[in-house]
Amino acid sequence: MKIQQKKIIARGIKFFIKDGKKEIGRAYLYILSNDLHQESFGFLEDVLVDENYRWQGLGTNLVQAVIKAAQKHGCYKLICTSRHSRSAVHALYERLGFKNHGLEFRMNFFVKS
Repeated sequence: MKIQQKKIIARGIKFFIKDGKKEIGRAYLYILSNDLHQESFGFLEDVLVDENYRWQGLGTNLVQAVIKAAQKHGCYKLICTSRHSRSAVHALYERLGFKNHGLEFRMNFFVKS
């Protein structure tokens, strides 16, 4: 039997906060689908707030905006990942309603230029 491929189109939305011309916070929502569910699911990625602007609620605001957008786009779930060492981020996610659901396994690929 041969492994076949079918291209699936995903959508991405960048959320960001600026102070003047400087971007000080960002988060990405990717809206994906598969054959197991009729509805799409969301993937929250790359949440970052500039160190000089942390602890002011910007990260909370970004994640809440992503949650609302995922709901608006009909996602049946929203998933995110975080490194083990980021306990403050874990607390934020849990405070906003995320549940620790499992482990992330990752393989990095390095492209030489």
